[in-house]
Amino acid sequence: MRILFIGDIVGSPGRKIVHDRLADILAQRQIDLCIANGENAASGFGITPRIAQDLLSYGIEVISGGNHIWDRKEIVEYFPHEPRLLRPANFPNGSPGKGLFVGQAKNGAGYAVLNLQGRTFMAPLEDPFRTADRELAKISPDVKVIVVDMHAEATSEKQAMGWYLDGKVSAVIGTHTHVATADSRVLPGGTAYITDVGMTGPHDSVIGMEKQGVLQRFLDAMPARFVVAEGDIQMNTVLIDADEATGRARSIERLNFRLD
Repeated sequence: MRILFIGDIVGSPGRKIVHDRLADILAQRQIDLCIANGENAASGFGITPRIAQDLLSYGIEVISGGNHIWDRKEIVEYFPHEPRLLRPANFPNGSPGKGLFVGQAKNGAGYAVLNLQGRTFMAPLEDPFRTADRELAKISPDVKVIVVDMHAEATSEKQAMGWYLDGKVSAVIGTHTHVATADSRVLPGGTAYITDVGMTGPHDSVIGMEKQGVLQRFLDAMPARFVVAEGDIQMNTVLIDADEATGRARSIERLNFRLD
């Protein structure tokens, strides 16, 4: 199974490159399953029902989330209507939505996507490691291909999750920092891993935001309004090749696309 994971989609520039480029990429690369982190798709903070529907219509099968998933209040009531939109599974019981989706890829093979959020330098949610154990136990043994979005700040926590789940899932893909890392590899147990897949949006920026507002915040520590930048629009992704019979990853490759 060929899986394309798209890094955090930021604002309208990120949505535009997905709209303009994704269909051709999926066809040319013969992608069976496309996953994207979409928690920053609405002006850099949160996601709306309309944007979620648009992204799914572009060819993304599952949208994962993170710490900004609740930033748009209208998304709360949308969760029960769209199981392909995920929030981290280790949010407290009673939170809208779910962190696990099980489906069937274009090639007919079953798959599962699990969304987790780290706790280091982030909100004190439930333990993502034990949450992973609990959620993975819900998946039928017939479903071999499992992709985990580990949305976290600390590289150490992401790496720890990669090692913890090595041999249990097909891939652990780090999101949240918006900066692609160069450590993509297949771990000894057959799990594809990268600390952060990067960002889909304007790279002439500070992690997607206009530079001046962010610089001013660092200089004077005063509140500043962050606005999504517009220049150098790129789509950071990874392509994972997994054996649907065993769930083991054969390879993981970083792919970067630009908006012409």
